[in-house]
Amino acid sequence: MLKSNNYNPDVLTCLANLSSDEVFTPPQMANKILDLLPKVIWSDKNARFLDPVCKSGVFLREIAKRLMFGLEKVIPDKRTRINHIYKNQLFGIAITELTSLLSRRSVYCSKTANGKYSVCENFNNKQGNICFKRIKHTWLNGKCQFCGASQEVYDRSNEFETHAYQFIHTKKPEEIFNMKFDVIVGNPPYQLDTGGPGRQAKPIYQHFVCQAKKLNPRYLAMIIPSRWFAGGMGLNEFREEMINDDRISTIVDYVDARECFPGVDIAGGVCYFLWEKDRHGDCVVVNKFKGKEFISRRPLNEFKTFIRFDPAVSILRKVFSKNEEKLTKIISPTRPFGLKTSDRPDGSGDIHLVSSGGKGLISSSRVTAGKNMINKWKVLTSKTSHDHAGQPDKDGTRRVLSRVEILKPNHVCTESYIILGAFTRKQNAENCLQYVKTKFVRFLVSLLSFSQDITRERFAYVPFVNIDELWTDKKLYKKYNLTEEEIDFVESMIRPMELANE
Repeated sequence: MLKSNNYNPDVLTCLANLSSDEVFTPPQMANKILDLLPKVIWSDKNARFLDPVCKSGVFLREIAKRLMFGLEKVIPDKRTRINHIYKNQLFGIAITELTSLLSRRSVYCSKTANGKYSVCENFNNKQGNICFKRIKHTWLNGKCQFCGASQEVYDRSNEFETHAYQFIHTKKPEEIFNMKFDVIVGNPPYQLDTGGPGRQAKPIYQHFVCQAKKLNPRYLAMIIPSRWFAGGMGLNEFREEMINDDRISTIVDYVDARECFPGVDIAGGVCYFLWEKDRHGDCVVVNKFKGKEFISRRPLNEFKTFIRFDPAVSILRKVFSKNEEKLTKIISPTRPFGLKTSDRPDGSGDIHLVSSGGKGLISSSRVTAGKNMINKWKVLTSKTSHDHAGQPDKDGTRRVLSRVEILKPNHVCTESYIILGAFTRKQNAENCLQYVKTKFVRFLVSLLSFSQDITRERFAYVPFVNIDELWTDKKLYKKYNLTEEEIDFVESMIRPMELANE
């Protein structure tokens, strides 16, 4: 029971998310992102703010609050100040018709900008500065030219949302409002269904970031999934562009997205960043995880991917200083023997097949790749990570690799697995098995694992050591001269993995 009749909850803290791809930003998180902007911006009556992906209107609402306070001395009259801020400084592009109504309601206190209860008296139309225009996808060979959406999935009748977001389906976004903006801020949609096998989803948030940069604002701040750190699934070009952009002054990274968005599980976590047009230099990187915070200032492009934890950077420097080849040289590609996940044993044949559906005999004539590995001792691991979508366990640790075992000669596998090495001698295979099970190796793999998939590329930071030796974490820590602090960090991130098959 409430003890005070003055309790006035913020309705924007109570909204259910549209989906795991279109997530409402809690007011508290919106304000953390706005805190990155210089304080002087709130006293600038000429500054213009754009949220190109309005869902609840929370960013514009919180910006209005800050301007109301910051412009108090510049525009002393409260009514004049309100009209000026809402008419001349705040602009939004809603992602759906529903969110346009919600955004106007939370920003103008009225679903119509020129309505009776609107806080702004200067609008002569219903939309005000929060616009929504139904856009159609531009189809080419079954895909949208702008966002890659599947025509099969999104070529819909008028009663359904198209999810053709206006901001990224416009060649010249500056023409939407015919003006320049000082600040662009928002939380874009994260992905769209491609309509492909398994209904795989395609990331689209990168298009909003790139489109915003085209407008050349003074400041750009967005909250997006962190999976771009390691690229993949169409994000390689975006990652390359981001890590080489020294105008990114701050990145705040949440390993567990639920710390930002309660109840929302986003593989690989989320981050928000500040991009400053007139600033160049190293980036302040803040990692938040399970009450811990790691802060560093460094260039983003020291490695081919972005390394989220500062202690991991110093470890990688030591690994790379050895100038060793990487384990990827002996790891198979996806579908190591040319057999699909759906392939199953025949019940007869001259070799054994390991599949997710069980083991059995097949004819060697079905093998179309990796024939040189058939008669060797092989180390097999599941293509699927042990960790759910790359997320740490409840205690904050990861196991990373799931099933890892020896595959005997005359045994092959489907693409449910990859081969981490094929050897003439059984002892070499056993040594390789123990090596990849070490915390040290699994830690290096985890730096590139932001999703469920374990592929050859995930081992790009793992050195190719002498497999004639039996390796332990203690030997590896000594070989790469890790400090006690670095060892403690690895041990705190990676949980034990029994050497016996699990």
